[in-house]
Amino acid sequence: MTELKTSGAQGYLRIATEEAFATREQIDVFLRMIRDGTADKGMVSLWGFYATSPSERATQIMDRLLDLGEQRIADMDATGIDKAILALTSPGVQPMLDMDEAKGIASRANDTLAAACEKYPDRFIGLGTVAPQDPEWSAAEIRRGASELGFKGIQINSHTQGEYLDDPKFDPIFRALVDVGQPLYIHPATSPDSMIGPMLEAGLDGAIFGFGVETGMHLLRLITIGIFDKYPDLQIMVGHMGEALPYWLYRLDYMHQAGVRSQRYERMKPLKKTIAEYMRSNVLITNSGVAWEPAIKFCQQVVGEDRVMYAMDYPYQYVADEVRAMDGMDMAPELKKKFFQTNAERWFKL
Repeated sequence: MTELKTSGAQGYLRIATEEAFATREQIDVFLRMIRDGTADKGMVSLWGFYATSPSERATQIMDRLLDLGEQRIADMDATGIDKAILALTSPGVQPMLDMDEAKGIASRANDTLAAACEKYPDRFIGLGTVAPQDPEWSAAEIRRGASELGFKGIQINSHTQGEYLDDPKFDPIFRALVDVGQPLYIHPATSPDSMIGPMLEAGLDGAIFGFGVETGMHLLRLITIGIFDKYPDLQIMVGHMGEALPYWLYRLDYMHQAGVRSQRYERMKPLKKTIAEYMRSNVLITNSGVAWEPAIKFCQQVVGEDRVMYAMDYPYQYVADEVRAMDGMDMAPELKKKFFQTNAERWFKL
């Protein structure tokens, strides 16, 4: 078995682009919401498990989420991860009903992450978190992250209390991102109560299926409302091999164009490009949680070699053999270097 080492002897650095941390006060609010009945069904399912289960999976993940120091560095060293792009774990502060509490926890999480990145500048890179409940505050926090905290973008965990970013009220968030020239990473959250029922009863609500369905829909909502016509320089990242959208791209394009022509839906207006063209100009994809060579190669073919990046999905999926599998892909050395290193350097401006 090959030993995994950092520092690039294999011809590239390994930059993991979707890695999570948590703060204790964030988790404590989730637990309080579960206790007092204000949590939605998804939070009860997800955090009712991870934050309370005595199972080995849950306790290991909680320990690793809360560590932004030596344990995380040791785990990176053990799997040959040179740099980790870190963001506050899903669902961030987005379900929190007390706006001031949400903003305070987000702001302190950003300060905590910035301090960790300052302590380990060669290993950690930060993506800020925001409270989309207050779009103007979030815009200011994006600017603070870019100008004061050294962050390279932000992560938003899909819907915010059932509302999606295509709503015009969230426009200040996009304006701020374009102003600072940074990407938005849309990370999954559990589906809102309005769509989670059939998935929850089958045990399919989380990362196994529900995450991808809900987040893929979120990105499609943004594309079809014309977000990239309004902001042609905006870059949006999604993980998990594009939440299946690359695989559906032909049919998405065909049916979207049919829907536009038929004027069947009030909000489905003609766009300047096809969905596939936006995927190749404005969407970036990481393979977090999908260490699978056929999917990665297909995605490179469909959206472009410059738009597909490596991620581990630590600590939810921490598997050394997955790193070995990615190292072992039958892929030209220059393309493998793009996948592991230079695409991340380019898009996060490292």
